[in-house]
Amino acid sequence: MTHQSFARKTFVMDDQEVVASNRRWTRPKGFDRNLVVIGAGAAGLVSAYIAAAAKAKVTLVEAHKMGGDCLNFGCVPSKALIRSAKLAHQMRHADRYGLAAVEPVIPFSDVMERVHQVIARIEPNDSVERYTGLGVEVLQGHAGIVNPWTVDIKLHDGRVQRLTTRAIIIATGAQPIMPPIPGLEAVRPLTSDSLWDALRGRPEAPKRLVLLGGGPIGCELAQSFARLGSHVVQIEMAPRVLMREDADVASLVEASLKADGVQLLTDHKAIACGMDAGEKWIEVEQDGHRHRVPFDEIIVAVGRAPRLTGFGLEALGIKTDRVVQTNEYLQTLHPNILAAGDVAGPYQFTHVASHQAWFAAINGLFGDIKRFRVDYSVIPWAIFTDPEVARVGLSEAEAKAKNIPYEVTRFELGELDRAVADGAGHGFVKVLTVPGKDRILGATLVGEHAGDLIAEFVFAMKHGHGLGKILSTIHIYPTLAEANKMVAGQWRRKHLNAFLLSLLERFQTWRRR
Repeated sequence: MTHQSFARKTFVMDDQEVVASNRRWTRPKGFDRNLVVIGAGAAGLVSAYIAAAAKAKVTLVEAHKMGGDCLNFGCVPSKALIRSAKLAHQMRHADRYGLAAVEPVIPFSDVMERVHQVIARIEPNDSVERYTGLGVEVLQGHAGIVNPWTVDIKLHDGRVQRLTTRAIIIATGAQPIMPPIPGLEAVRPLTSDSLWDALRGRPEAPKRLVLLGGGPIGCELAQSFARLGSHVVQIEMAPRVLMREDADVASLVEASLKADGVQLLTDHKAIACGMDAGEKWIEVEQDGHRHRVPFDEIIVAVGRAPRLTGFGLEALGIKTDRVVQTNEYLQTLHPNILAAGDVAGPYQFTHVASHQAWFAAINGLFGDIKRFRVDYSVIPWAIFTDPEVARVGLSEAEAKAKNIPYEVTRFELGELDRAVADGAGHGFVKVLTVPGKDRILGATLVGEHAGDLIAEFVFAMKHGHGLGKILSTIHIYPTLAEANKMVAGQWRRKHLNAFLLSLLERFQTWRRR
């Protein structure tokens, strides 16, 4: 799932509005199911699992592949590709570790085959067979909501099955955005969804690759393909990549991309695409000056949009404004119809989809008895470039934009023994705290395994712990995890009591007499 968020316009349901809307339909006296879940991505799978665990009769409907985007097109295949690309990079730079540097032989078809093998290894966790065994009825087909308590499922064999249900969860996910660039369709662009099958079996990575977009997906793919032998031109209309992160974070990532051979065209707007004499090109503009970039393949990674149409939401009056509009309990205009995952926002992360799924399932099954508000107070994420980027809570830019006072404590990984030994000193840990208080507002890590190391700050923020608790926790030496303790130590040194230190100095002087 992508590092993308949508501003959530949480609405308050008006009882009269709900009654007026539901008056159009007759509520069944009995129901075939307790819950119908539409979509078998992270949110749908977890919702169905929880419902089955609660002994509800639940049907999970999926029109395409079980596991959704994350397993088939996103998190899993991209991380498999990143791993192969990183190994190729390490081989080229083995001399940094006292070994002979070599130019790796890259049979790209084998790299892509490994990607699909990784998907196949994980696939059983999300399979029809597993969920059937857990007590979930899985139907493969397209679901349409007829009324607040009825769902029609057009099965792959053409039959239509109608189910009545007490509750419905919309978990239809998101899909790549295709920008309205003239001529783009004619050059047959790839997306982060389609590239895995489109490039499978090719002996070499695309020689000349354009990557459109400077967000997390764009940066991850640009770096990976560059390391696997492509000449990559990455185009971003913003002044820099990773605009949602602080400038010091983006600067490190940009430097790494350039070191890997990626040609970065930031502050460039894509104007048009076309083909001359069989050669594809994209025209870009900066400050009124235009030029063309030739390419063999183009990957469009400018963001993902929730799947909102084709499920009957419009006819039900369910509001959609970039995402399905829900209240703080994930309920739509119709309280028994809920939404979770990318389609609901405000974040597009697999772990947030799973988090929402618990609330959607419980509120769908028991909402008339007891409802639970979704907690978005501590949401972490990671970008799997090299170096990795991970954050939880506020960045400096966000704190400034919201006029939230803060102080910064920063520790450079180049000062950490294990990072030096590993040749992984490029990066830092940056923590924002309430001025003069041990309360964490946010933490950003840039460096090796940042996505793993952020967990300590996530736990601390979730449970109200400060840097003092991290400092008093024993960390194994020598590990990268010590960076968290080091930044906590720096914070402590900045907040030592000067008067008490003066008294201690006088006391120690007296003791020497």
